[in-house]
Amino acid sequence: MPRKAPLLLLAATALLSTAAFAQAPTSVKIGVLNDQSGVYADFGGKWSLEAARLAVEEMKPQLGDMKVEIVSADHQNKPDIASTIARQWFDVDGVDMITELTTSSVALAVQDIARDKKKINMVVGAATARLTGDACSPTGFHWAFDTRALAVGTGAEVVKDGGDTWFFLTADYAFGHQLEKDTTEIVVQSGGKVLGSVRHPLNTADFSSFLLQAQASRAKIVGLANAGLDTNNAIKQAAEFGLVQSGQRLAGMLVTLAEVHGLGLKAAQGLVLTEGFYWDRDDRSRAFAKRFFDRTGRMPNMIHAGTYSTVMTYLKAVKAAGSKDAETVAKTIRDTPVDDDFAKGKVLANGRFVHDMYLFQVKAPAESKAPWDYYKLLRTIPGDKAFFTVEESGCKRAS
Repeated sequence: MPRKAPLLLLAATALLSTAAFAQAPTSVKIGVLNDQSGVYADFGGKWSLEAARLAVEEMKPQLGDMKVEIVSADHQNKPDIASTIARQWFDVDGVDMITELTTSSVALAVQDIARDKKKINMVVGAATARLTGDACSPTGFHWAFDTRALAVGTGAEVVKDGGDTWFFLTADYAFGHQLEKDTTEIVVQSGGKVLGSVRHPLNTADFSSFLLQAQASRAKIVGLANAGLDTNNAIKQAAEFGLVQSGQRLAGMLVTLAEVHGLGLKAAQGLVLTEGFYWDRDDRSRAFAKRFFDRTGRMPNMIHAGTYSTVMTYLKAVKAAGSKDAETVAKTIRDTPVDDDFAKGKVLANGRFVHDMYLFQVKAPAESKAPWDYYKLLRTIPGDKAFFTVEESGCKRAS
């Protein structure tokens, strides 16, 4: 009997090892869901898809035999379309994680579905801080930026520079409302006043009536609580109305390299903005940007670099956990510091990735020395100053 015990122990160990091996994932499917044809097509769009593919290619040597498939779809900035796609992906197509999720109303809807179905979602292109606040999820993450970080960066700096009266031009959906709210709080805390606001439909072509109201307010700062082509169109039409020439200033609350490139330096020069990534910030960002440029012909903004980071982070977590179980992977993500070509930082219990943000000013044409040389750094905003703590966020369901 004593001689059989070791044999039984060896057999049991072998069975356990075999079971553990059998449970290790052999394939992973990731969905990139965003706006690929509308107002945010350059903001994220097909370029985010390319960033996700680049991440998979660069992770392959670490994944062994694990097969990774990327699928993508255009949600057209409509929560109902996004929800239908997400359910199809999770229930029928075997998608394990959805990322990018430009447009806050879309991201909130998909995060609810992912939570109910015990799947991972990693938001990059949506801004609302509610994603890690009252709408937080144990399996949901928010990566590149949020409305709080934009407000702390651009809002506080503009007031500090004398822009102490504001009027908001706000996109009329969850993102715009939250960005206006968060920036208002920062402006008031910094000693400024908000004189009013007006809301415009998403993807509007005519800003004339909204700009007239902004002009009539006589606020020193017209805060553009919108993004993508809406921001570009508002800036172009503001120039036609002579807002800046009459003494008012524009503050783009969510402007990225993609929008500056679309506007050109002549139109965008002098804009103060906040991003979580700039391609020319250091050697590491330049090396990543070159790899991205070689496959796309353009430099990445924080949405593209952030999508690269979410895919890398997710795949590393699946490998480390030896599982695709959403709660197991989510815990691994929260427990593991992030250090990649997008940013360094930590993931809080509510899913908020905390990393440094950067306040930039757009260069004048004469200051730019090469293509895509658009920004000068004004200051670095430490992550713990830019983002809410878990306690401040209002998240009650993170764990």
